[in-house]
Amino acid sequence: MIPRYTRPKMAAHWSDENRYATWLKVELAVVQAQAELGIVPKEAAADIVRRARFDVQRIEAVEEEVKHDVIAFTTSVADSIGELSRYFHYGLTSSDVVDTALALLTRDALDLILEEVDNFRAILKRQAFAYKGQVMVGRTHGIHAEPTTLGLKFALWYAEMGRNRKRLRAARESIAVGKLSGAVGTFAHLPPALEELVCRRLGLKPDPISTQVIQRDRHAEVMAALALAGTTLEKIATEIRHLQKTELREVEEPFSKGQKGSSAMPHKRNPVGCENVTGLARLLRSYLVPAYENVVLWHERDISHSSAERVILPDATTLLDYMLNRLGGILDGLLVYPEAMRASLNKTRGLIFSQQALLALTRSGLSRERAYAVVQEQAMRCWSGEGDFLDLLLAQPEVFERISPQELRKACDPGGYLTHVDEIFDRVFE
Repeated sequence: MIPRYTRPKMAAHWSDENRYATWLKVELAVVQAQAELGIVPKEAAADIVRRARFDVQRIEAVEEEVKHDVIAFTTSVADSIGELSRYFHYGLTSSDVVDTALALLTRDALDLILEEVDNFRAILKRQAFAYKGQVMVGRTHGIHAEPTTLGLKFALWYAEMGRNRKRLRAARESIAVGKLSGAVGTFAHLPPALEELVCRRLGLKPDPISTQVIQRDRHAEVMAALALAGTTLEKIATEIRHLQKTELREVEEPFSKGQKGSSAMPHKRNPVGCENVTGLARLLRSYLVPAYENVVLWHERDISHSSAERVILPDATTLLDYMLNRLGGILDGLLVYPEAMRASLNKTRGLIFSQQALLALTRSGLSRERAYAVVQEQAMRCWSGEGDFLDLLLAQPEVFERISPQELRKACDPGGYLTHVDEIFDRVFE
């Protein structure tokens, strides 16, 4: 059975409750750092940390009136700390809190995704070794080419997901910066030392330079890494969809007992999970446009990026998390049909051995140009249904005078194409 997406972590991570909790985490780190630097009394800071609370319904009610979410948030917290609220949000602008908190939220969302990436790669590795020697026909342009193995496909995907992992890690590093530099980035009201203390407390690095906001190329980098990882998942899903076509049916998505494929046709077993991943990858890539356009803001900041980010960052991370989980379940329970793979290998009656025949003829002393002409002529006759490729080839004087039937058929053993599979695996899984 294909496991459904049951992990609530990402949804809870981007909830209003957690967003405000992260804002409060930043605010309290600021208060503690201010106390350390003597900007606010230590006793007051300790009391604020002990008493500070917020109420989501109260925030929503205040925001309805003031039309400003951070003011609504600070008002709710002020309810819990009373007169100490004069030290709360002291010297800060809204983006000091919001952008630093968004860095924390995005960093931690990427940690959840990286956990899923590792789980996904473990599935790919296990299947790569399980099907390392499962011979199947390779295809280029959708046409039969030469033998490969199913394990090599999984190994290829494993390596590509490793590169996605590196990109996601790099994006995590890029986004994990905070800023407390004030309304235009000049530290007019609080010193850079405060920013350094707060960021250290939060596990972030200070942004070396900012305006009122952290620059959005960092967020665009995150979105690019997410979108590219999603595209790799679509690539894998598309391959499964192709190989599940009725005329091939070399592999198939798991189909659980009681599952239905069509409301009209009871026989249907459709690759709906892979199609689901394909569609979501398209949606995920669409978020690249607003992420890139958010980089361009007026002067020291405008707010045009904010509304888009409230959608694309939670959505994109949640989508990729879901896609990894969904496709991982499909690949883990993939149905594999070796008999169909053998049938596909033989479907073109030996045409897939054309390069081996070409090389054998050139080794025998025939020029490459003449050898190519001889092999192609017999290959076209095979395509036309005039006989098996090797039989047609061996009937030609230029062939049987140079190569024995035993020699040519041995050269065209599918196993000979896979001599270096172990070496490839060593490269991938070192």
